[in-house]
Amino acid sequence: MNEAGIYIHIPFCDHKCIYCDFYSIIKFDSVKAFFSSIKEEIMHYSEKFGNEREYKTIFFGGGTPSLSEPSDLADLINLIKQNFNLVPDAEITMETNPGTVDLSKLCNFKEAGINRVSIGIQSFDEADLKFLTRIHDKNGAIHTVFNAVEAGFENISIDLIFNLPGQTPEKWGRNLEIAGTLPVNHISAYSLILERGTILNKMVLNGEVKIQDEDFDAGLYEQTMQFFRNRGFKQYEVSNYCMPGYECKHNQIYWDCKEYLGFGPSAHSFYNGKRWWNISSLSGYLRAIQKNGGIAIAGEEVLTDEQFKEEYIMLALRSRGIERSKIEGLIDEKQALIDRLFNSGHLTPEGEFIKLTEKGFPVCDEIVTELIS
Repeated sequence: MNEAGIYIHIPFCDHKCIYCDFYSIIKFDSVKAFFSSIKEEIMHYSEKFGNEREYKTIFFGGGTPSLSEPSDLADLINLIKQNFNLVPDAEITMETNPGTVDLSKLCNFKEAGINRVSIGIQSFDEADLKFLTRIHDKNGAIHTVFNAVEAGFENISIDLIFNLPGQTPEKWGRNLEIAGTLPVNHISAYSLILERGTILNKMVLNGEVKIQDEDFDAGLYEQTMQFFRNRGFKQYEVSNYCMPGYECKHNQIYWDCKEYLGFGPSAHSFYNGKRWWNISSLSGYLRAIQKNGGIAIAGEEVLTDEQFKEEYIMLALRSRGIERSKIEGLIDEKQALIDRLFNSGHLTPEGEFIKLTEKGFPVCDEIVTELIS
C-alpha cells in the first residue's frame, strides 16, 4: 500500500512577522467555527481516501498551531485515527513558537498525541529577533527547548535563518554554537528569502533594508554545513540537518513526490496525480465548507508525466537523490551533463540514486535547471 501524509493548516497567529508569506490571521473570533469546519473537511475526504493509503504523518502547520488548545488538536488527531489508515507509529508534528507555550501546555500537547515539535526560533540574537518582529527573546527560545524535553518530547527540531541584514559570519557562528549546545536532533537552517507581498520585501524595495549578496550568502551556507557536519549531524536535504534516524518523515513525503492531503485554508493536496489547493481566506473557507459539504477547493490541476518528472527531479535532488529508474529517458538525454557534474564533484552515484554532494548542495537550483531545461 502506498504511503501518504496529512497536513493541517492552523491559520491563527498573534501577529504577522515581516518575512512570513504563509496564510495567517490575527483574529481569533472564528476559532470554534474553524475547528468544526476542518472536522467536516476531514470527514469528507476520509470517505474517499481514508483507507486507500497508509498515512504515516500528520503535520500541524500555520500560522501558529501551538496557540490552539491541546484538546482541539487531540480531537483532530483522534478523528483522523478513527477514519484514516494511520500507522500506529505515525510522526505527528506541531509547529510552535517560543512565547506561545509553557511546560504545562507542552505536556498537554504531548498527551494529545503530538510526538514531534518544530520550534520556530530563527535566531538567538536579540537584535535579529527584534528585526524579524518575533515575540520571544534568546532565553525564551532556549527555555522552550528544555521545556519540550521536560514534557517528554524526544523528537525536537528548531528553525534558524541566516543572511539576515547586517549579519556577519561571527554573528551567525554564535547562533550555530548555541544551537549546538541544545538537546535537539533536527535543525532547519534557511537562508532568508524575500517573498512577494511580505513586509520585508516592501522594505527592501523601498531601500529601507539591504540584503547581502549571493556570494556572502553562500559563505554562510558553507559555514553552516561544516558546523553541523562536525557536530555529527547529517545533511539530508539542502537546508535540513539531523542526527541519524531523526529525518522529518513528513517533509520526506513532499521531497519524494508521494501523496498527501491538506486540510484548512490555503492547504494543498496531491493525490492520484492531481493537485488541488484550498481557498486562502478563513471566511471564504468556512463558507465553502458549509455550502459544499466539506469541500473548499480554490483550484486544481492534473500533472502531465513531464510535469511530474520535472517536479520529482527538483524535489528529490534536494534530499535523497534521484532514482535512476524514474528518469531513464532523461538519463540518456543528459548523460554528458551528468558525467560532467560527477567529474566536477557536484553529483555522486550511490547505488540506484544520483545525489548531490556537499559541493553540489549550494548550487542545487542551478543543477536542477540544467537537468530539466
